[in-house]
Amino acid sequence: MPELPEVEALAEFLRENAVGRVVTRVDLAAVQAIKTFDPPLTALAGLELTGASRHGKFLDLDVSGVHLVVHLARAGWLHWRENLPTAPPKPGKGPLALRVHLEPAEGELPSGFDLTEQGTRKGLAVYVVRSPSEVPGIARLGPDALELDAEALGALLTGRHTQLKGTLTDQTVLAGIGNAYSDEILHAARLSPFKAADKLTDDELLRLYEAMRETLTGALDRQLGQRAATLKGEKRAGLQVHARTGLPCPVCGDTVREVSFADTSLQYCPTCQTGGKPLADRRMSKLLR
Repeated sequence: MPELPEVEALAEFLRENAVGRVVTRVDLAAVQAIKTFDPPLTALAGLELTGASRHGKFLDLDVSGVHLVVHLARAGWLHWRENLPTAPPKPGKGPLALRVHLEPAEGELPSGFDLTEQGTRKGLAVYVVRSPSEVPGIARLGPDALELDAEALGALLTGRHTQLKGTLTDQTVLAGIGNAYSDEILHAARLSPFKAADKLTDDELLRLYEAMRETLTGALDRQLGQRAATLKGEKRAGLQVHARTGLPCPVCGDTVREVSFADTSLQYCPTCQTGGKPLADRRMSKLLR
Protein backbone atom coordinates (compact mmCIF):
# COMPACT_ATOMS: atom_id res chain seq x y z
CA MET A 1 0.00 0.00 0.00
CA PRO A 2 1.36 3.46 -0.87
CA GLU A 3 2.06 5.33 2.36
CA LEU A 4 3.15 8.83 3.32
CA PRO A 5 6.54 8.85 1.51
CA GLU A 6 5.20 7.36 -1.74
CA VAL A 7 2.11 9.58 -1.88
CA GLU A 8 4.20 12.68 -1.14
CA ALA A 9 6.66 11.64 -3.86
CA LEU A 10 3.77 11.14 -6.32
CA ALA A 11 2.46 14.60 -5.45
CA GLU A 12 5.92 16.07 -6.04
CA PHE A 13 6.19 14.22 -9.37
CA LEU A 14 2.84 15.65 -10.47
CA ARG A 15 3.85 19.15 -9.36
CA GLU A 16 6.85 18.84 -11.66
CA ASN A 17 5.12 17.21 -14.62
CA ALA A 18 1.40 17.99 -14.55
CA VAL A 19 0.70 21.21 -12.64
CA GLY A 20 0.09 24.09 -15.01
CA ARG A 21 -1.46 21.90 -17.68
CA VAL A 22 -5.12 21.70 -18.67
CA VAL A 23 -7.18 18.56 -18.15
CA THR A 24 -8.74 17.75 -21.50
CA ARG A 25 -10.63 14.58 -20.59
CA VAL A 26 -11.12 12.06 -17.78
CA ASP A 27 -12.05 8.46 -18.61
CA LEU A 28 -13.64 6.25 -15.94
CA ALA A 29 -12.88 2.56 -16.50
CA ALA A 30 -13.92 1.15 -13.09
CA VAL A 31 -17.32 2.46 -12.04
CA GLN A 32 -16.86 1.23 -8.46
CA ALA A 33 -13.85 3.54 -8.01
CA ILE A 34 -15.81 6.81 -8.16
CA LYS A 35 -17.39 7.69 -4.81
CA THR A 36 -19.01 11.06 -5.60
CA PHE A 37 -21.34 12.44 -8.26
CA ASP A 38 -21.44 16.20 -7.64
CA PRO A 39 -19.38 17.74 -9.16
CA PRO A 40 -19.23 15.13 -11.95
CA LEU A 41 -15.95 13.91 -13.43
CA THR A 42 -16.79 15.86 -16.57
CA ALA A 43 -16.45 19.09 -14.55
CA LEU A 44 -12.66 18.67 -14.64
CA ALA A 45 -12.41 18.94 -18.43
CA GLY A 46 -11.04 22.27 -19.57
CA LEU A 47 -9.69 23.26 -16.17
CA GLU A 48 -6.02 23.78 -15.29
CA LEU A 49 -4.35 21.47 -12.81
CA THR A 50 -3.10 24.03 -10.30
CA GLY A 51 -1.74 21.96 -7.41
CA ALA A 52 -0.87 18.53 -6.07
CA SER A 53 -0.67 17.72 -2.37
CA ARG A 54 -1.23 15.01 0.22
CA HIS A 55 -3.51 14.40 3.20
CA GLY A 56 -2.24 11.34 5.05
CA LYS A 57 -2.29 8.65 2.36
CA PHE A 58 -4.74 10.59 0.12
CA LEU A 59 -3.44 12.27 -3.05
CA ASP A 60 -5.14 15.62 -3.72
CA LEU A 61 -5.09 17.21 -7.18
CA ASP A 62 -6.39 20.78 -7.23
CA VAL A 63 -7.96 21.39 -10.63
CA SER A 64 -8.74 25.11 -10.52
CA GLY A 65 -10.62 24.77 -7.25
CA VAL A 66 -12.23 21.40 -7.96
CA HIS A 67 -10.36 18.61 -6.17
CA LEU A 68 -9.67 15.19 -7.63
CA VAL A 69 -8.82 13.17 -4.51
CA VAL A 70 -7.47 9.64 -4.76
CA HIS A 71 -6.87 6.90 -2.21
CA LEU A 72 -4.76 4.20 -3.84
CA ALA A 73 -5.72 1.55 -1.26
CA ARG A 74 -3.66 -1.65 -1.08
CA ALA A 75 -2.90 -2.33 -4.74
CA GLY A 76 -3.46 0.96 -6.53
CA TRP A 77 -0.86 3.04 -8.33
CA LEU A 78 -0.37 6.03 -10.61
CA HIS A 79 1.32 5.50 -13.97
CA TRP A 80 2.54 8.47 -16.01
CA ARG A 81 1.97 8.00 -19.73
CA GLU A 82 3.81 9.99 -22.40
CA ASN A 83 1.46 8.90 -25.19
CA LEU A 84 -2.05 8.15 -23.99
CA PRO A 85 -4.42 6.20 -26.22
CA THR A 86 -7.09 8.46 -27.65
CA ALA A 87 -9.85 5.82 -27.69
CA PRO A 88 -11.84 5.62 -24.43
CA PRO A 89 -10.99 2.51 -22.39
CA LYS A 90 -13.50 -0.32 -22.11
CA PRO A 91 -15.03 -0.36 -18.62
CA GLY A 92 -14.13 -3.35 -16.50
CA LYS A 93 -11.21 -4.47 -18.67
CA GLY A 94 -7.89 -4.94 -16.87
CA PRO A 95 -6.51 -3.00 -13.91
CA LEU A 96 -7.27 0.51 -15.26
CA ALA A 97 -9.59 2.52 -12.99
CA LEU A 98 -9.24 6.11 -14.25
CA ARG A 99 -7.34 7.91 -17.01
CA VAL A 100 -6.60 11.64 -16.98
CA HIS A 101 -5.68 13.30 -20.27
CA LEU A 102 -3.64 16.51 -20.18
CA GLU A 103 -3.26 19.09 -22.92
CA PRO A 104 0.13 18.50 -24.55
CA ALA A 105 2.76 21.17 -24.79
CA GLU A 106 3.57 22.36 -28.29
CA GLY A 107 5.32 19.63 -30.27
CA GLU A 108 4.64 16.93 -27.65
CA LEU A 109 2.46 13.84 -27.73
CA PRO A 110 -0.70 13.70 -25.59
CA SER A 111 0.25 12.68 -22.07
CA GLY A 112 -1.36 12.17 -18.70
CA PHE A 113 -1.70 9.43 -16.15
CA ASP A 114 -3.56 6.23 -15.37
CA LEU A 115 -4.80 5.11 -11.98
CA THR A 116 -4.69 1.32 -11.81
CA GLU A 117 -5.46 -1.37 -9.26
CA GLN A 118 -4.26 -4.95 -9.39
CA GLY A 119 -6.06 -7.97 -7.94
CA THR A 120 -9.69 -8.83 -7.40
CA ARG A 121 -10.23 -6.92 -4.14
CA LYS A 122 -10.94 -3.39 -5.27
CA GLY A 123 -10.40 -0.56 -2.81
CA LEU A 124 -9.06 2.32 -4.92
CA ALA A 125 -11.31 5.34 -4.37
CA VAL A 126 -11.73 8.54 -6.40
CA TYR A 127 -13.57 11.63 -5.19
CA VAL A 128 -14.41 14.85 -7.07
CA VAL A 129 -15.15 17.48 -4.42
CA ARG A 130 -15.08 21.23 -3.87
CA SER A 131 -13.02 20.80 -0.69
CA PRO A 132 -10.85 17.88 0.47
CA SER A 133 -12.66 18.00 3.81
CA GLU A 134 -15.74 16.60 2.03
CA VAL A 135 -13.93 13.26 1.70
CA PRO A 136 -14.94 11.22 4.78
CA GLY A 137 -11.52 9.61 5.17
CA ILE A 138 -9.78 13.00 5.15
CA ALA A 139 -12.26 14.51 7.59
CA ARG A 140 -11.41 11.73 10.07
CA LEU A 141 -7.63 11.96 9.78
CA GLY A 142 -5.49 12.46 12.84
CA PRO A 143 -2.42 14.74 12.73
CA ASP A 144 0.16 14.02 10.05
CA ALA A 145 2.97 11.75 11.21
CA LEU A 146 5.62 14.27 10.13
CA GLU A 147 3.98 17.26 11.82
CA LEU A 148 4.25 16.00 15.42
CA ASP A 149 6.95 16.60 17.97
CA ALA A 150 7.78 14.04 20.67
CA GLU A 151 5.52 15.72 23.24
CA ALA A 152 2.53 15.71 20.89
CA LEU A 153 3.12 12.04 20.06
CA GLY A 154 3.17 11.23 23.76
CA ALA A 155 -0.11 13.07 24.26
CA LEU A 156 -1.68 11.12 21.39
CA LEU A 157 -0.68 7.79 22.92
CA THR A 158 -1.77 8.63 26.47
CA GLY A 159 -4.71 6.49 27.48
CA ARG A 160 -4.61 4.33 24.33
CA HIS A 161 -4.47 0.75 25.59
CA THR A 162 -4.04 -0.57 22.07
CA GLN A 163 -1.15 -2.37 20.42
CA LEU A 164 1.54 -0.10 18.97
CA LYS A 165 1.25 -1.68 15.53
CA GLY A 166 -2.47 -0.96 15.29
CA THR A 167 -2.11 2.48 16.82
CA LEU A 168 0.51 3.60 14.30
CA THR A 169 -1.64 2.45 11.38
CA ASP A 170 -4.92 3.92 12.68
CA GLN A 171 -5.39 6.93 10.42
CA THR A 172 -7.77 8.61 12.87
CA VAL A 173 -4.92 8.67 15.40
CA LEU A 174 -1.94 9.35 13.15
CA ALA A 175 -2.10 10.03 9.41
CA GLY A 176 0.20 8.58 6.78
CA ILE A 177 1.69 5.38 8.22
CA GLY A 178 0.63 1.98 6.90
CA ASN A 179 1.65 -1.64 7.28
CA ALA A 180 5.16 -1.43 5.84
CA TYR A 181 6.47 1.67 7.59
CA SER A 182 4.91 0.74 10.91
CA ASP A 183 6.99 -2.47 10.81
CA GLU A 184 10.07 -0.43 9.93
CA ILE A 185 9.47 2.18 12.62
CA LEU A 186 8.95 -0.39 15.37
CA HIS A 187 12.07 -2.28 14.30
CA ALA A 188 14.14 0.90 14.35
CA ALA A 189 12.69 1.81 17.77
CA ARG A 190 13.38 -1.71 19.11
CA LEU A 191 9.77 -2.09 20.26
CA SER A 192 7.36 -5.02 20.09
CA PRO A 193 4.43 -4.45 17.72
CA PHE A 194 2.19 -5.85 20.47
CA LYS A 195 3.31 -3.50 23.25
CA ALA A 196 0.49 -1.30 24.58
CA ALA A 197 0.72 2.26 23.27
CA ASP A 198 0.08 3.80 26.70
CA LYS A 199 2.76 1.72 28.47
CA LEU A 200 5.84 3.32 26.89
CA THR A 201 8.55 4.64 29.16
CA ASP A 202 9.99 8.08 28.42
CA ASP A 203 12.98 6.44 26.72
CA GLU A 204 10.75 4.17 24.60
CA LEU A 205 8.58 7.12 23.56
CA LEU A 206 11.65 9.07 22.46
CA ARG A 207 12.93 6.04 20.52
CA LEU A 208 9.55 5.67 18.83
CA TYR A 209 9.42 9.35 17.87
CA GLU A 210 12.98 9.39 16.51
CA ALA A 211 12.41 6.15 14.59
CA MET A 212 9.22 7.54 13.05
CA ARG A 213 10.93 10.74 11.95
CA GLU A 214 14.04 9.02 10.62
CA THR A 215 12.16 6.22 8.83
CA LEU A 216 9.70 8.51 7.07
CA THR A 217 12.13 11.31 6.22
CA GLY A 218 14.71 8.76 5.05
CA ALA A 219 12.17 7.18 2.71
CA LEU A 220 11.13 10.62 1.47
CA ASP A 221 14.72 11.60 0.76
CA ARG A 222 15.19 8.44 -1.31
CA GLN A 223 11.96 8.82 -3.23
CA LEU A 224 11.56 12.53 -3.94
CA GLY A 225 12.68 13.23 -7.48
CA GLN A 226 12.04 9.67 -8.62
CA ARG A 227 9.67 8.98 -11.48
CA ALA A 228 6.38 7.36 -10.53
CA ALA A 229 7.50 4.11 -12.18
CA THR A 230 10.49 3.66 -9.87
CA LEU A 231 8.95 4.53 -6.49
CA LYS A 232 7.78 1.02 -5.60
CA GLY A 233 11.22 -0.45 -6.19
CA GLU A 234 12.85 2.32 -4.17
CA LYS A 235 10.50 1.60 -1.26
CA ARG A 236 11.26 -2.15 -1.31
CA ALA A 237 14.99 -1.54 -1.46
CA GLY A 238 14.94 0.46 1.77
CA LEU A 239 13.00 -2.02 3.92
CA GLN A 240 14.77 -3.72 6.84
CA VAL A 241 12.14 -6.19 8.10
CA HIS A 242 8.84 -5.66 6.26
CA ALA A 243 8.23 -8.34 3.61
CA ARG A 244 11.55 -9.99 4.60
CA THR A 245 10.20 -13.02 6.48
CA GLY A 246 12.86 -15.72 6.81
CA LEU A 247 15.74 -13.41 5.88
CA PRO A 248 18.43 -12.25 8.33
CA CYS A 249 17.82 -9.00 10.18
CA PRO A 250 20.32 -6.49 8.76
CA VAL A 251 20.98 -5.16 12.28
CA CYS A 252 21.60 -8.32 14.34
CA GLY A 253 21.42 -11.26 11.93
CA ASP A 254 18.48 -12.99 13.61
CA THR A 255 15.76 -14.40 11.34
CA VAL A 256 12.94 -11.99 10.56
CA ARG A 257 9.63 -13.50 11.76
CA GLU A 258 6.02 -12.93 10.76
CA VAL A 259 2.64 -12.80 12.47
CA SER A 260 -0.25 -13.44 10.08
CA PHE A 261 -3.79 -12.16 10.46
CA ALA A 262 -6.92 -12.66 8.37
CA ASP A 263 -5.96 -10.26 5.60
CA THR A 264 -2.55 -8.89 6.50
CA SER A 265 0.68 -9.69 8.33
CA LEU A 266 3.48 -7.99 10.22
CA GLN A 267 7.20 -8.67 10.29
CA TYR A 268 9.65 -8.13 13.15
CA CYS A 269 13.01 -9.22 14.54
CA PRO A 270 12.82 -11.13 17.85
CA THR A 271 16.31 -10.12 18.98
CA CYS A 272 15.83 -6.42 18.22
CA GLN A 273 12.23 -6.08 19.35
CA THR A 274 10.91 -8.79 21.68
CA GLY A 275 13.82 -9.86 23.86
CA GLY A 276 14.53 -12.86 21.63
CA LYS A 277 11.04 -14.32 22.12
CA PRO A 278 8.99 -15.09 18.99
CA LEU A 279 5.45 -13.75 19.00
CA ALA A 280 2.67 -16.34 18.74
CA ASP A 281 1.40 -16.35 15.17
CA ARG A 282 -2.30 -16.07 15.88
CA ARG A 283 -4.58 -13.08 16.19
CA MET A 284 -5.49 -13.57 19.84
CA SER A 285 -1.98 -14.36 21.05
CA LYS A 286 -0.97 -13.23 24.52
CA LEU A 287 0.85 -9.97 24.08
CA LEU A 288 4.55 -9.78 24.72
CA ARG A 289 5.65 -6.62 26.46
